Amino acid sequence: MEVVIPALDEERNIILSLDSIKKQTLQPERVVLVDDGSNDRTAAVADEYAKAIGLNLVVYKRQAPIGKTVTLKRQSRESDADVEFILDGDTALESPNYIERLVFELYQGVGIASACGTILPIKTRARKALFQEPKPREFLKEHPQIVTELDSTWYQRLSRKVISTYRDCLYRYLQRFIYHGEMVFFGSIVNPVGCAVAYRRKYVKELFDEYEPVLGENLTTSEDIFIGFAMADYGYRNIQLADVYARTLEPRFIHWFHQQHNWSSSFLQSCYYFPGLLWSPFKALKRWRWRRRSKKSGVEELRRIKEQYRQAFGRQFTKQYGRPIGWFIFLSAFEKLSFPLLLILMLAMGWWEALLVTLAAETGLFLFTLFVTSKSDRFSSLLKGILITPFRYTSIIIDIVTTFRFFWDVLVTKNRDWRK
Repeated sequence: MEVVIPALDEERNIILSLDSIKKQTLQPERVVLVDDGSNDRTAAVADEYAKAIGLNLVVYKRQAPIGKTVTLKRQSRESDADVEFILDGDTALESPNYIERLVFELYQGVGIASACGTILPIKTRARKALFQEPKPREFLKEHPQIVTELDSTWYQRLSRKVISTYRDCLYRYLQRFIYHGEMVFFGSIVNPVGCAVAYRRKYVKELFDEYEPVLGENLTTSEDIFIGFAMADYGYRNIQLADVYARTLEPRFIHWFHQQHNWSSSFLQSCYYFPGLLWSPFKALKRWRWRRRSKKSGVEELRRIKEQYRQAFGRQFTKQYGRPIGWFIFLSAFEKLSFPLLLILMLAMGWWEALLVTLAAETGLFLFTLFVTSKSDRFSSLLKGILITPFRYTSIIIDIVTTFRFFWDVLVTKNRDWRK
C-alpha cells in the first residue's frame, strides 16, 4: 500500500496530513508527495517534517501546476503497490485505523474498486489542537518561520466559519442519509470522496489506460466523480465506511463558488460520458429478464465465491442492461434539472403560495433528516441546518448557472476541456 499526497500551496496544512499518516495502525510502504507547482514551501516543509518523525517520504516538485488527475494517472502507472491511497494535502486522518479499515474492506470482494471513510470539515479549534500535539509542536518550535494560521482578517475567519458550518451539515446529510441509502440498496455509492480514498491501483491504471486515448487528461472538473462513474460503469463498487473519519479543510467563501461549480458540473459531465448508467431505469425490465434466465440456467450456482451485490463486469453489459445504481444517478440528474426549473417557473408565473409550500416542504425534509441522522448533537445540527438554509439555496443558483454552462458546452461550443 502506498500513500499519494497531491498538494498545492499546503505549507500551512501538510504537517497535519503527514502526522496523521504516521499515527496510522497500518503503515504504507512509502508516502509520495507530489507538489503541483506550489508558490509556498510545501515540498520543503513536508520533507523536513517527514525526516523529523521518521516517515518514508518521496517528494516530487513540479515547476507549474498540471492538475490532480495527472498525479493519479502517473502514480497508478509508476507504482507497484496493490492499493493507492490518496490523501489531499489539506486533509488529516482522524481515526488511527482509517487506512487499515479501508484496505481490509477493499479485499472483501473482487468487485470493490474504491473505499472511503466519513469526511467532515476540520474546525479551527480542532486544527489548533492538532498543532499542539507533541511532534508538531516540537517541530514548529524548531522552525518558527513556518506559519500555520490560515486567516489574517475577521472577514476571512468568518467566511471560513460559515462555509465550514454549511459543509458540516451537507456532509452529514449526504454521508449519513444519501450514501447510507446507496450502500443499503446498491452496495455502492456513485463516487468516493476523493480527499481520503483507497483505490485498487490496477483498476485505476486500467481506467486511465482506457480513457486517456479518448479524453486525454480531461476527465471532467472533478476526478473522483469521473473515476466513481467509470468504476460503476464497469460493474465495480465504490464503498463508504461509516466508522472511520477524516477531516478536511474547507475553503473561504470566494473559493466555495468555484468548488461547488466543479462538483456540480462534473456530475453532469459524467452523466454525459456514461449514458449506459444514466438510462439504467429504462433497462430494468431487460435486466430482470436476464437475471431470471441466469438463475434458470444455473450459472449463479457455479460461482465458487459468493459475493453480495456482485454483478457481471464490463461496459458492454452496462450498455445493454444498465446497473442498479443507475436508478440513483437518473433520479439525481432529474432532481438537479427539474427542481431549479420548477422554482423558476413558480417565480415567473407568480405562484407565490405554491413556491412557499415547496420551499417549506424541501427545507422541512432536509432539517428532519439532519435531526434524525445527527444522533449525538441533534439540536445543534438542527440549528445549524436552519442557519445555512440561504447557502443551500445559493448552491441551487450555482447549479442553474452550471447546467446552462454544461448544455452550452455540449450543444453550442462543443467544448470538452473539462479538467481539474
